[in-house]
Parts: sequence; structure tokens; C-alpha cells
Amino acid sequence: MRRFSLVRFALLALLVSPAAGLAQTPPAPTPVPFAEALQRAANELFSKAQLDAERVELVIDPLIDGISGAQSTSTRSMQQSLIELVGKSYPRFQMQPFSTETLARNPVVLIGTFTAVNNAGDAKGARDAYRICLALADLKAKRIVSKGTARAKPEGVDVTPTSYYRDSPMWTKDPTTEAYIKTCQATKLGDAIDPAYAERLNVAALINDGILEYEAQHYREALAFYRTARVLPGGDQPRVRIGAYLASSKLGRKDDAVEAFGDLVDSGLSGNQLMVKLLFQPGSTQFIANPQVTEPYPMWLSQIATRAKQKGACLEIVGHTSRTGLPLVNERLSVLRAQYVMDLLQAGAPDSRGRMIATGRGFNENLIGTGKDDASDALDRRVEFKVIGC
Repeated sequence: MRRFSLVRFALLALLVSPAAGLAQTPPAPTPVPFAEALQRAANELFSKAQLDAERVELVIDPLIDGISGAQSTSTRSMQQSLIELVGKSYPRFQMQPFSTETLARNPVVLIGTFTAVNNAGDAKGARDAYRICLALADLKAKRIVSKGTARAKPEGVDVTPTSYYRDSPMWTKDPTTEAYIKTCQATKLGDAIDPAYAERLNVAALINDGILEYEAQHYREALAFYRTARVLPGGDQPRVRIGAYLASSKLGRKDDAVEAFGDLVDSGLSGNQLMVKLLFQPGSTQFIANPQVTEPYPMWLSQIATRAKQKGACLEIVGHTSRTGLPLVNERLSVLRAQYVMDLLQAGAPDSRGRMIATGRGFNENLIGTGKDDASDALDRRVEFKVIGC
């Protein structure tokens, strides 16, 4: 009897031991080539959809990067591949334009994120794979009716942002985009659609129209869509403000562009954080030698200094770098870049001295984390302006 008790105790100890817990952890998914990964996720999504109707209206709310919320060359190509797959293999689904007219009929909405990850689960490790997440949201049932996931190898993946997102002067946490990401990534089959996402779909459709018009260089039409979206419930959001700034700039409406950028600054300062894409030469504290990119920088910095003064705000200016290079070198470089920006601000607003400090984070707070040092990870080389106590 005693021997049986000892054996049972040993088995219980093994089951609850840390080593046993590690042994039960499922292995990380094996990344496969990009096209194969998308095919795998899409087939899972469409073949397992829990829908009773023989014919289903389907719209695609454009796929986005799961960290930045941006559309990229890859997310656009994924969207086109999904449309072609539906037409070829899943005729039950009837593709419709992503428009307010279609949304009024409560279709099924396909959403998806494409996210750079460390496949081993190391939060600080280099991003060496991409996670594909697809979901079908039934607007009639207000439920998630299917999911599809896969992991892709990085080879052949182009995450260069499309021109609207590439031209955007800043990045900010957008509650609407976060609701999109949450609806895709943090739900399971049968879960309710996040109300914050569903309630702003009409605005999202108008914003998408504005983005497409901007990228087609139809700037007047783009501006009209942004202005229409702005006055709707849920339309006062960063993508609308950014769109108004970009379209006004392209139309040469300098006063409107300055006011639109100031509006962006006010919004960021109200949230105590403003992330601006000031692009530097690699390994340098000097801005890149591209006048088309750097031409608006003086106006941006002037607006930041002016709006911060109007609010009586003190600022911590935080520099960031991409993953390329040694950690200590990057930490020092990020501080020097922040110092350079602070010097420029104070040169234009001498009375701001004593109301700003410069710090750096190196690559410790990368958003993209691929270390490509090109347009695809420009957000990792951002400068942040944080409101702090004076």
C-alpha cells in the first residue's frame, strides 16, 4: 500500500512539475512559403465557415499589418489572391465592393492581419516569420463565423507600406484600428464582433475610398471622402486627420495643410504621445538627403513647438532606431537624434528651453522589428514626443 502511494505521489509530482508543463507546450507552428501559408489560412477560413445561406455576400475590409495598422504591398497582394481564390474555388461567396451601400445589407466581412513575429516566441528576438490571421464577421448574426491562420516564411514578403501610409507624417494608436486587430486576433469562433469595430464600418468604407483616391493621385476626391467621414459618428479619428493633411499638402493648400497638421499635433498631445516619422541617414543624426521627404519638417517642428507651448506642455523627446547594429551604439544614436530634434525645436522657440528633455530607447521599443532599414520599418526610426510633468 505504501509503495502504491509513493508511485502515485511521484506521478502527480511529474504532472505538475515545470518540466512537465514545458513538455506539454505545443511546438511553434512551422512557417511555410508565403503563398502556401495564405492558401492554407484561406482554405481553412472558407471551408469551415458556419453559414446557413447558400449565397453569401462578402466584402473585404482591407487587410492590415497587425502592429502598425498599415496596408502594404503584401496585404494588397493577399487581398487580390483571396478575391481570385473565392472566384475559383468558393462560388458560394459573392464578392461585393467595400462600400456603405453594401454594408447596409449586413454582408459577411472578411478581415485579416499580417504580423511580423518571432516564431520561437521570444518577445525581444528578431522577427523571423509572419503570422496570417483571417476572420469572417457576419454582420447579421453579429458573430465571428470562421477563422483561418498560418505562418509564413519572410522570403518573398514585401511589407513596404502603400503610399498613403508611407507618406503619413506620424503614427498614433488608433482605437478603430485596434478594434479591427482585436476582432481578428483576439476572437474565437462564435464570439461577438467587437462593437467598436462594427459601429464604425461605414466610416471605414469612406476612409478606404479616400485612401484609394489618394493613391490614385485624385487628391480632391480623397479630401472630399475624408471630410465626409470626419462629420459622421466615429469619424473623428487619426486616419481621417492624416488623410486631410496629406491631400491638402498634395493640392498645394499650405494653410489647410498647416492647420491639418496642427490638428494632428493637438490630438497627439491630448493623448500625451506623438510619434513622428523624422527620417535620418543611417548611423547619423542628420535627416535623409531627400528634399521631397524633409521639406515639411520645419513646419512639423514649428507646429509641435507652438502647440505644446499653447497647452503649457513639457515634452520628453524620445529617439528610436531600427534593429540593425549593436545595442549600445543604437542606444547612443537614439539619444543623439532626440537631442538634435530638441535643438531644432529650441532654436525656433527659445522660450521652450527647460521644458524639454531628450532621451533614447535604441531598438528596445521597435514596432516592426525586421531591421530592414527601408520604408517598411520606418516606424522603428521614429521620434516620439511625450507630455511629461513640468
